Amino acid sequence: MGEEHYFTAQPSGVQRQRTVTFLVGSHVYRLQSAAGVFSGDRLDPGTAILLRKASLPGQRGGTYLDLGCGYGPIACALADTSPAATVYAVDVNERALELVRANAATIGASDRVIASTPDDVPADVRFDEIWSNPPIRVGKQELHELLEKWLPRLAPDGIAWLVVARNLGADSLHAWLRDAGWPVERYASQRGYRILRVARTDSV
Repeated sequence: MGEEHYFTAQPSGVQRQRTVTFLVGSHVYRLQSAAGVFSGDRLDPGTAILLRKASLPGQRGGTYLDLGCGYGPIACALADTSPAATVYAVDVNERALELVRANAATIGASDRVIASTPDDVPADVRFDEIWSNPPIRVGKQELHELLEKWLPRLAPDGIAWLVVARNLGADSLHAWLRDAGWPVERYASQRGYRILRVARTDSV
């Protein structure tokens, strides 16, 4: 059998739960993680840069998507900084979704963070913002199919925030999004990561 990946639906390895501590703004988060989920032993550097550089929604509320949520650091930060928001935390990894539910309860947001597999998100839900450290290692074709599925679900004037390492194809992804008709800009760069800001317009 091949090595299990964080995008395995039902990891079979020992869970080995641990606490990951990180800072967003002035708030310290202590979330539960485990083996078999993405960056299970720390806050991934790309996710840290995304949460530091992109514009958190603040108090305005809305409906947000954390795409490829892992144990939920982005979903929990969005729900915590925007108390009126509903956040869909989407992953194929069932262990990750269990952790998201536990972490959402820890921050008092279990009623606003909806941990779900992709197929269980209602088809009529539209997102004011999509946040993602996308699963680059699934392959280019699969990544493009993932974005082609979810980006059209942005609400009018919606925004997607993506973080991708330059050496894993950030610039080629930027070009692909542009060529597909999405208004995209390199919003920020740090430590070899690109933050891409993708807008929704009526033409796409």
